[in-house]
Amino acid sequence: MFYEMRTYTVQPGKLKEYLQNFEAEGLPIISRHAKLIGWWYTEVGTLNQVVHIWAWESLDERVRRRAALLEDPNWMNRFIAKATPLLIDQESRIMLAASFSPIR
Repeated sequence: MFYEMRTYTVQPGKLKEYLQNFEAEGLPIISRHAKLIGWWYTEVGTLNQVVHIWAWESLDERVRRRAALLEDPNWMNRFIAKATPLLIDQESRIMLAASFSPIR
């Protein structure tokens, strides 16, 4: 198993709109395709960022499920079409757990 950490920078003043849109439209759809571990937004430091972590059994599973998500018209029309204009930057990291990590 591995984890993917995604960090998105949202336009100033648009964080609340992004969070509401994800909760109402995005989360119900993406939950059918991926396992959410956690979702946060920044309060101190670099502002206007959301950080979310997803769990994957394998790289093949990630590729397959992400492809299915991108083919889902509800995801593309109900969430992505509204969310993308609110974003400035997106970053994705694949993280492997150390042998002593409590989350594996």
